[in-house]
Parts: sequence; structure tokens; C-alpha cells
Amino acid sequence: MKNCEECGKPLIGRVDKKFCSDMCRNSFNNRLNSDAHNIVRNINNKLRKNRRILEELCPDDKSKTTKQILLSKGFDFNFITNVRPTLKGSIYHFVYNYGYLELDNDFYLIVRDKRLEK
Repeated sequence: MKNCEECGKPLIGRVDKKFCSDMCRNSFNNRLNSDAHNIVRNINNKLRKNRRILEELCPDDKSKTTKQILLSKGFDFNFITNVRPTLKGSIYHFVYNYGYLELDNDFYLIVRDKRLEK
């Protein structure tokens, strides 16, 4: 006989059952996703915040802003999801479906890649 993975009580019911109750299942998963995964949660929170800032500053497909505006809203340039070089050698930094390209004089071009939204 198998025991509950959270509390150890004997399991009654289905052969593939792992927990004796919803409370044990929730406790097990909450513990599993807590401290050991804080770094992942914190990074995801920073990526989501960066994306929200780019989305706010780019209501259409393209817009321009300054580095100061990005920083004042809490944008963190250390957190991106990918980079995309252009044929001319420039590099777009993307946070999910929003990208930015550094221009002259601390200006940035923000773009939205609709292809990633399908």
C-alpha cells in the first residue's frame, strides 16, 4: 500500500493516487515551489516588469523613448529573454515580444513583434 507523499497516511482509492487530500497536495506543491525556486520567481518577476514597461511605452508597433524614462519606471537592462541582430549589425534586445534598440543620445526604439503573439 502506498502512502501520501505529504503526510504519510495510507492512501485509499486509485492506484496512481499520490495524496490523501487536496490540502496535502497543495501543501506539497507549495513547499516544492517555495524557497528552492525563489530565484526563478524573482527573475520571472523582473522579466514581467520589464515587459510591462515596454508595453506601456509602446502602445503601437513602434515608439521612441529615453534611457532616463526607462530607468525611472524601473526597467532593468540586465533582464532580457533574447537578442536579435539586424542585417546592418545592430542588436535588438527582447523581453518576450517587445524589443528595444539603443539609438544615439540615450534614445531607444521600442518595437513589438506580433509574430511572437500567435
